[in-house]
Amino acid sequence: MTWTAIGFLVLGVALLVWGAELLVRGASRIAGAAGVTPLVIGLTVVSFGTSSPELAVSVASAYRGEADLALGNIVGSNIANILVILGLSALAAPLVVAHQLVRFDVPVMIGISILTLLLGLDGSIGRIEGIILFIGVIFYVVHLIRQSRRRTAPDVEAEYQEEFGGEVTGPMWKNIALVVLGLAALVGGSHWLVEGAVSIARWLKVSELVIGLTVVAIGTSMPEIATSVVAALRGERDIAVGNAVGSNIFNILCVLGMSSIVCPSGIPVPAAARHFDLPVMIGVAVACFPLFFHGYRIGRLTGLVFLVFYASYVLHMVLNATDHDALGSYETVMGGVVLPATALVLVILMVLGFRARKERIAESAALSRDG
Repeated sequence: MTWTAIGFLVLGVALLVWGAELLVRGASRIAGAAGVTPLVIGLTVVSFGTSSPELAVSVASAYRGEADLALGNIVGSNIANILVILGLSALAAPLVVAHQLVRFDVPVMIGISILTLLLGLDGSIGRIEGIILFIGVIFYVVHLIRQSRRRTAPDVEAEYQEEFGGEVTGPMWKNIALVVLGLAALVGGSHWLVEGAVSIARWLKVSELVIGLTVVAIGTSMPEIATSVVAALRGERDIAVGNAVGSNIFNILCVLGMSSIVCPSGIPVPAAARHFDLPVMIGVAVACFPLFFHGYRIGRLTGLVFLVFYASYVLHMVLNATDHDALGSYETVMGGVVLPATALVLVILMVLGFRARKERIAESAALSRDG
């Protein structure tokens, strides 16, 4: 059994890497051939495609009446998308954040994260609210495409050549086939990876609770993780960052929206989610703004901090679920020292980023006058 589990684990990782490579290659070629910026492809085709495991798990769970699993999968994936995906991607290669993300997409992510908490304050997210969320994803995609099409073809061509260094032309059917095959490999790879990891964890006598909080939670985000890390290593930074942000937006507007629509009694939002998990999801989204604003760059140190915070979040879940004696002390340290210090650093970074941006604008204006 153990060797079979190890085999599933290895095959799952191999499929994830291969699928991510195919998806990134096909999506980047589609971006150039269709005259759409790589960022928009990352925010739509790639992010929506890699979120298919969350969509399948959450909608199926909601339809079967297991609505708690649906909400937990969405919230947990959104937290992992930022902290784990951007953390690992930044460690692989420092990321440069597109200005559009700071101006539009990150504020959208923050806004709908807060909206999710507001919709759930009465204890559930019903069918009407789900329809509203789903309509939101349609407007979001339409806006992205319109914004991208305003860019001239030479601009998109130049951006593509700078980031990807390849030909932007080619048979469209072949590029679409690469995307479809890549997505299929990502879904299959994530399934095998979870199966193998769960079997190994059980063989090691790790509790079902810890398995659920760690292996399964990360498992549905493995397509996004693999895709963004591969994209970062290939220098396709717009796709790497856009995938993480776009997946969060898709998870709330589409996955939560559809789950609320198909669930007969609506998606319940328990008090624990309202008081802890949803605020953490909002906090992670809000933290992106000053970090992204600071020079539009995510360095390796920031990536490491993201991973440390995710490990802290998982540790809190484990301590809380097991009612461990150390939970009180842990919450005191995190709430009284770590989180306030982090908030102070984020404010400082945003102020520094704002000043640096003003200096760049002033320098550009001075160069224009001199020219």
